[in-house]
Formats: sequence, C-alpha cells, structure tokens
Amino acid sequence: MKDMFVVKGGKKLRCGYTTGSCSAAAAKACVIMLQENREISKVSIDTPSGVKLELDVLSPELGQGYASCCIIKDGGDDPDVTDGMEIYARVSRRPDRQIVIDGGEGIGRITKKGLFGKVGEAAINPTPRKMIQNEIRKVSPDGFDVLIYAPRGAEIGRNTFNPNIGIEGGISILGTTGIVEPMSERALLDTIYLEIDLLYDEGCREIILFPGNYGENMVKQLGLVGKGVKISNYIGETLLYVYHKGFKKVTLVGHIGKLSKLSLGAFNTHSRVCDIRMEAFIYYLAFAETPLELLNRVKACTTTEEALEVIIKSGFRSILQDMKRGCIERLRKYLKDNDFDIEVYIYSMKYGVL
Repeated sequence: MKDMFVVKGGKKLRCGYTTGSCSAAAAKACVIMLQENREISKVSIDTPSGVKLELDVLSPELGQGYASCCIIKDGGDDPDVTDGMEIYARVSRRPDRQIVIDGGEGIGRITKKGLFGKVGEAAINPTPRKMIQNEIRKVSPDGFDVLIYAPRGAEIGRNTFNPNIGIEGGISILGTTGIVEPMSERALLDTIYLEIDLLYDEGCREIILFPGNYGENMVKQLGLVGKGVKISNYIGETLLYVYHKGFKKVTLVGHIGKLSKLSLGAFNTHSRVCDIRMEAFIYYLAFAETPLELLNRVKACTTTEEALEVIIKSGFRSILQDMKRGCIERLRKYLKDNDFDIEVYIYSMKYGVL
C-alpha cells in the first residue's frame, strides 16, 4: 500500500487496508500452512476493489490440526483507532467441506437487531466473511473452522462507534472494498445512517441530532427526552436520510459556530467547506437595522463567541431567534416540506442556550 494514495483537502494521503482484509489474509495463510505443513511469511489476497495485497504474516504457529498467525492492520494516513492492531486467525480442520467463521477474543458481538448479522453473532461484516471464504477456496476445497480474534480488541472497541450501534466487547471486522481510503466521508456517513436505522427499528419516530460531544452534553443539560445521534458536520445529508426513513420530528442541538452557517443555508458546516459565520451575523443584524458601526465590529471578530458577546452587549440578542428561525426555514426548504416538525436549539459556551 506504499504507492496507493488519494488526495483530500489538497494533501496526498496514503491508503491502507481494512480489518476485513487482515482477517482474510490471516485465514488464508493458516490454511496454506495446514495444507503445506510449513510456516509462511507472506500471503497475497484479492480485495473487492480489485487491488491485490501482499502482506506480511506474523507469529505463525503450526499445531496439532490447527494453524494460527496474525496480520497487522495498516490504516494508511487515516486517523483510525484500529491502525497497527494485530488481527489473528486460528484455523482448524473440519470433517465436512464447510467453512465456519466466528469471532474470538476482542471481536465484538451483535446485541441489537437490524445490524448485518443476528443477535449474538460475531461482528464480522458480510464482505469480510465472503473474502475469507473466497481466499480459502483458492487454496483448498476442504472444511475449516476459522476463528478471528484481536487481543487488544476489547480495549480499542470502546473507542469506536460500536457501543452506539449495539456491538459489545470488541471491534468489528469491517470493509466493503478491502482498502482504507483516508478521511473517508462515506464511511462516517454510513455509520451515522446505521445508528439512525437502529433507532427507527426500535420504534423511534422522533430523533435528536447534534454535531459533536458538546452538543450531546447540552442535550442532557436541556433535559431533552429521546434518542440521539452524533452527526458531525453532515446536517443536510443526515436530515434527508432521517426524513426519508420516516421519522416525524427532528430536534437539532448545535453550537452557534455551526448553526450560524446553517442559518444561511450551509448544510455541511465543516470549516473546509464554508466559513460564513460572521456573514450570518451581519445578515441578520442588517435586517434588524442595526448601526453600521456594529456591523463593522462584528465583521472584525474572529470567533463566534467573540461576535456573540459584542451583539448581546449591544442589545441585539433578539437576532439569535431570527437565526434559529432561519435554520428551521432553510432545513424545511432543503426537504421541500414546509410542515415537517423541526426544533432547533442553539447554544454558546459562555451564554448557554440562546
């Protein structure tokens, strides 16, 4: 993977490979060792993306009727908590020709319906399962029990989205292409959508959305009742998904820094995509017929908290309600449904709920 890159935000970023690829490679290596009765140091697999990987086989072990080894997960330049993990396979022979795949130490278990497997099963996604089967079949027609495990999985799993989506006890074995594309927005959105699907399947028809951890804490402080999902900067795409899924009400809780942008119709609030915070304040202040001198003072501010203090001390706190209405109006226009039930809470770090 040293020569496979993508460009994101003007930067050249190295790609990596998924825990699914690691599992398939480790399982295949074990089967080869059993078939040839020798340890190996390299193994190659084909990924669903069409990229062929040749990976180092570590900690190979041949025992009585079984083989085990590990592959190190390489996330490339993606900020992935599973980067550098040891993903092991332990493979033993079966008397039939079936390939039975399960998860051991450090692999999470599914605890909620609506995921990619049954409750109680190991959190090994369908594509990695298929990769494991396909790679084994390339080298043997025999039957095997395949146990995938990750010694640090329980610890690392707590730092993933797994606890939010009903996977407990470890990491998931993931990947639809076999390749990790750094800073993949699609991967994050898919996780958000999965959380939404689970809440819908639980019977929820009202949902609370918040961009980050501070928003989640504010939901608790407000005493809002209901299930919520952290959505990062993807307000527009998440709202569309929620709407078409069939939810009847959305409550959005966000910091003034992000929702000021939304009040002018920015549905992805990442600073790399847009930065119209001061422009939003000036827009609503102008409609309130505030003095030009105040507009210039706000224009000179660098943070929303600084601008907010200027506005409130100047006696124009009322424009914040206009901004809130602006958020609701633009979200409804985005959905093309003027009657959809949307509630918005805007907060600041200094002034709390505005």
